[in-house]
Amino acid sequence: MALLIDDSCINCDMCEPECPNSAITMGEEIYEIDPLLCTECVGHYDKPTCISVCPIDCIAIDPNHKESQNELQMKYTAIMELT
Repeated sequence: MALLIDDSCINCDMCEPECPNSAITMGEEIYEIDPLLCTECVGHYDKPTCISVCPIDCIAIDPNHKESQNELQMKYTAIMELT
């Protein structure tokens, strides 16, 4: 599953540098997570670092992009092959 930053984001700049896949970027008003790049840190860490560093808990599972652990691992592998 990809993650999603909701509109309660305060643009604290904590999540963007923590993302190992560069899936987090500044949108028009708040930070956004690219579901094509988000692996929930699978392949890098045990849990999503953006959630760990978010001071207001505005990052959750994106219900529109549900993926299994296996699918996230395959996405991670594909991303690493491109870099």
